[in-house]
Amino acid sequence: MLLERIREYSIILASGSPRRQELLGSAGFTFQLVADLEVEETYPDALSGKQIPGYLAVKKSEAYPWVLGARDILITADTVVCQGTRILEKPVDGEDARTTLRMISGKSHHVYTGVCLRSAAKRTVFVAATEVRFGSLSEEEINYYIQHYQPFDKAGAYGIQEWIGYIGVEEIRGSYFNVMGLPVHKLYRELEAFLT
Repeated sequence: MLLERIREYSIILASGSPRRQELLGSAGFTFQLVADLEVEETYPDALSGKQIPGYLAVKKSEAYPWVLGARDILITADTVVCQGTRILEKPVDGEDARTTLRMISGKSHHVYTGVCLRSAAKRTVFVAATEVRFGSLSEEEINYYIQHYQPFDKAGAYGIQEWIGYIGVEEIRGSYFNVMGLPVHKLYRELEAFLT
């Protein structure tokens, strides 16, 4: 079993996301946390929404300033929310969050999370995709969410695990945890393959 085999390794999660930290720990992994990597999250305009998170996960991995030991495995990740070809970034303020939530109200969008696994000897990158459909959100519901929760550190201006996810999400196709920021099911299988 992976959790037994991986005890011989030192897992390093380079992420400031409390949700990724929670998910990795809840999946049974023991890890060191590095949350202060300096990375400019820019990407070439030619990349599609599905390609961006893998690119940024690699960029974050390359920004890790220490040499990896023979038993180290570094995990970096990035999540992108897209509606059609439009990237729904983290909102800069309340009005930006309001605009984004109006856009996803009553429609479907895609959430892509890219993950980079890197050791001293090799690297692998994968991307998981989830389609999320929201029901129609009223202005009162949008305002309530912005006032009482923290949409500003979240791509797409919402956290599916928060109140708006409970009352707004009608349908999900793909991993729920991917929408939170880490496709744990796929990460588990990719780590199994990484160790072989």
